[in-house]
Amino acid sequence: MILQISIHCNKPQLCIITTIFFLATIVLSSNPKFEACTPRSCGAGPPIKYPFWIPYEQESFCGYPEFEITCIDKNPILRTSNNDLLVKDISYSNSSFTVANIAVYEDKCPVPMYNYSLDQTPFTYSSENWNLSFFYNCTTEPIDYPTYKVDCAKNATHYSFAVFHKEALEHKNYSLNECQFMVNVPLNMNAAVNFTSLLRMNYTEILKMGFLLNWTAPDCQNCEKSGGRCGFVGNKFLCFCKDKSYLKSCGNGTLNLPRKIIIGVGSAVVGALAVGIGVYLYWRRKKNSYVTYIQSRSLSFDPSLKDTEKGTQSFTQSFVHGMHLFSYDELEEATNYFDSSKELGEGGFGTVYYGKLRDGRSVAVKRLYENNYRRVEQFMNEIKILALLKHPNLVSLYGCTSRHSRELLLVYEYIPNGTVADHLHSERSKPGTLPWLIRMNIAVETASALTYLHVKDIIHRDVKTNNILLDSNFRVKVADFGLSRLFPEHVTHVSTAPQGTPGYVDPEYHECYQLTNKSDVYSFGVVLVELISSLPAVDITRHRHEINLANMAINKIHSQALHELVDPTLGFESDFKVRKMINAVAELAFQCLQSSKDMRPSMEEVFDTLKDIQSDGKHKSQPEVMDISSTADDVVLLKDNPPPPSPDSNAVSKSTTPNASG
Repeated sequence: MILQISIHCNKPQLCIITTIFFLATIVLSSNPKFEACTPRSCGAGPPIKYPFWIPYEQESFCGYPEFEITCIDKNPILRTSNNDLLVKDISYSNSSFTVANIAVYEDKCPVPMYNYSLDQTPFTYSSENWNLSFFYNCTTEPIDYPTYKVDCAKNATHYSFAVFHKEALEHKNYSLNECQFMVNVPLNMNAAVNFTSLLRMNYTEILKMGFLLNWTAPDCQNCEKSGGRCGFVGNKFLCFCKDKSYLKSCGNGTLNLPRKIIIGVGSAVVGALAVGIGVYLYWRRKKNSYVTYIQSRSLSFDPSLKDTEKGTQSFTQSFVHGMHLFSYDELEEATNYFDSSKELGEGGFGTVYYGKLRDGRSVAVKRLYENNYRRVEQFMNEIKILALLKHPNLVSLYGCTSRHSRELLLVYEYIPNGTVADHLHSERSKPGTLPWLIRMNIAVETASALTYLHVKDIIHRDVKTNNILLDSNFRVKVADFGLSRLFPEHVTHVSTAPQGTPGYVDPEYHECYQLTNKSDVYSFGVVLVELISSLPAVDITRHRHEINLANMAINKIHSQALHELVDPTLGFESDFKVRKMINAVAELAFQCLQSSKDMRPSMEEVFDTLKDIQSDGKHKSQPEVMDISSTADDVVLLKDNPPPPSPDSNAVSKSTTPNASG
């Protein structure tokens, strides 16, 4: 290939040198935004380009903030405040794209429990969508009308099902009032799929078809036709071209040089130029290595990093005492190459595996989801902060992999006795194995750990019984206490609630998106109710007004029916001391569950109150807490009730006491 340029010079050698310099100058002075916005994809997914963009692969100016797509296991995921959506297809010409709720793929029996909201997003539902209507807890099933059974949401006396064209169902004289509630799920029906073929499918297969969304953004077609790539800077739409950025489309500017001499530059010159550019790019990469992004699981491991992965002396010294850098190979060996049979659990930030180190220690290795973190430096700095947190009721962080590892892995001490949730309402829970005094101690120790975190200006964000571990002596070890520091504000739990788990999320935070340490207080209030009732925070088999445990607890307290909420195995009716403590804990939980954060006590006040309850008033540092009676005149707790009736008394009925299955 022969390149022609116009250069003014007197000596051939000078011309060659000048030509190489000139070509290099042109290449190095090209528009970096053009290259930064090269279309990418997540695995075999659709190409991602303006107005969408992929962090770590593209720069933020390549798209709009609400259009950020995260690659998780090579799947393109669009995160909204209500849902994590799998992007199935994108039609840039029509400004529309097909998505499906990620829960449809992750849950064995996905049960849509609310209407999908597009509030605070730039997207709208397409008019081409159909509605699949889900009906829950119905007293009868429709007759002679095609339905999809939702078996995992039914019980012995109620039915749950889904139908197309609910209007037609009503014409069949089926009263929708027989059902407790209904949810409409939009679906994008392929024109080639007829109604008969739909009836042969189950509802999960239908949900995987997804639904169609439209977006509104400045048109990019003129820019792309002129060879440019779209983006925006300072809230202004721009067309990034190879030479520079333009407002709408690439221009036709030319270079004007003084005297024209045509010089043939052969492959040797081009080769020299390539070497020069290669040296520059290598130097540039080395210079910017401190902000190198984490490599995803799909990238091959570079053996040359093996020694570096163990950590240099200076880097190790930068870590606080007790922090250890593990090699990826060591943790891979410890977990038997991340064998699925060694999975301990999965949460919003990653999967946890059981592992055994070469020195014999049992550990829990958290494998962080790829692309859930911004920059390595931020990650390493936060790890240093977490390593400084030392409390007997926090899980110890042993160390992590280095910045050069192919994945970021966190290594925690292994806690063998499961979670509080396991012992309260899972298959391993048994009546009497978690008596009230142990539950009381769990509440005190958890409050102690959270108080410590708040003093350190750390908000847990995901307080729940699944994150409260128990050792062999039933001592508390709170987990995931620092992961919230490692991630940007918009990263959410795998669940559909913002920054937390359904049933535990502070309603004020959910509404206003303003996270405070009082959000932890609300979540802890739900934990207290779980300890009292042994019921899960969310159970769709319960009555529609009691699906959320927090709502159920508030209603029971308002109606002076706390006995209907308490686990009957705790001795509430037979042991006056237990009854008095449970009443006091219920009062405290009520305060924690106030809808306004200003009405909730601080975590320190909660801890001191629990210590007083546990010691029967002998703990002398009890602060003044909110008097429930001042917030609602009709609320009367059982705090000062007389001693309970004799065991043979029928004064308090136990027949209405709910159980874990509803």
